[in-house]
Amino acid sequence: MSFENKQGSTSSLLGKLGYLVVAGVIFVAGVGFGDGRLNLNLHRGPSPVANGLPDKLNYASLDEVYQAVKANYNGDLNQSQIIDGLKHGLAASAKDPYTVYFTAKEAKDFSDQLNNSFAGIGARLSKDSDGNLIIGEAIAGFPAEKAGLKKQDIIIEVNGTQTSNLTLDDAISKIRGPASTTVKLKIVRDKSQTLDFAVVRQTINLPSVTTKTLDGNIGYIQIGTFANDTTSLMQKAAQQFKDAGVKGIVLDLRNDPGGLLEAAVNVSSLWLPQGTSVLQERRGSTVTQSYAAVGSDTLHGVPTVVLINEGSASASEITAGALHDNKAARLIGTKSYGKGVVQQLINLGDGGQLKVTVASWYRPNGQNINHKGITPDDTVKISDADLKATKDTQLDAAQAYLNK
Repeated sequence: MSFENKQGSTSSLLGKLGYLVVAGVIFVAGVGFGDGRLNLNLHRGPSPVANGLPDKLNYASLDEVYQAVKANYNGDLNQSQIIDGLKHGLAASAKDPYTVYFTAKEAKDFSDQLNNSFAGIGARLSKDSDGNLIIGEAIAGFPAEKAGLKKQDIIIEVNGTQTSNLTLDDAISKIRGPASTTVKLKIVRDKSQTLDFAVVRQTINLPSVTTKTLDGNIGYIQIGTFANDTTSLMQKAAQQFKDAGVKGIVLDLRNDPGGLLEAAVNVSSLWLPQGTSVLQERRGSTVTQSYAAVGSDTLHGVPTVVLINEGSASASEITAGALHDNKAARLIGTKSYGKGVVQQLINLGDGGQLKVTVASWYRPNGQNINHKGITPDDTVKISDADLKATKDTQLDAAQAYLNK
């Protein structure tokens, strides 16, 4: 995701806004990833594209439904719930998974999750092609991993509620909760074994970037999300590896759902000379914004492999595409998720926020990857046997390539 700061009245995007390149389907520790703040070139978008809508809505039929609910609903319901429901429903009417209304609390949770500070179980979650809620990664040292949850486990129930009828957002909301409380999960492992887990949530604060040196003097950098600290941590890592004279770099973007567009541009700039194309933003056929490398290309010319998989989305795909198309890196792994649209985050007067799709983004080679993903140069899969043996064949392939 990505943001830009803007100011104005409520009707003209009240408060600070941002462009978001968001992976709305990958979550960590019970919260969704994908949006953040951006400080790039400020600009206003072109005229609205939803031209078929009237200037004002006719609320007569809506009031009819309200009166019917008021007169007949057998249960507790208050005005705040109804108003929030209307706002959520209005955003959902776009039938776009990335256009979402957040209440004030949901907006705060959204900001916390971006910056890797939240209470949860410490697992990256996603939906597979069959709509199952799966664990993409149980992060080492955190509750999910300590409880025995594993990558590719399918979560079929959360506190007794089946996940098959839940959106990813809803499932994540049920898994999240206050620190020191317990969430009960029923999972299916290896498509045959059903297991029950009681996982105690904890407050989780994760740096977005981790590094190590691999055998053969290869620098390894993993970006979990493109967050507020990513640029500074990446600049530090790049300088350290350059000073160490590493023979190559592995940039691991697997299961990275995205984050700040500014961070994606800055990370790409560590390999690309100033002015090199990173991406274009378009509404329809009109180019509304172009983003280029901003200099400080510390790792320019250092042989690099970028690891991607089906959990790499949004800002991850921007970075992978920019480095690949500018011949700065080789891509190894499996096809990425495929999110090639841009959202804008609008702060509302009630403390809520609207995240709305406003544009599509295009790689330097001119391709839009929405629903298509990025196919790596070398497709390397991790088999079930590899998982059980904790063998990372994709990382092995990256090291073999750099050690040639």
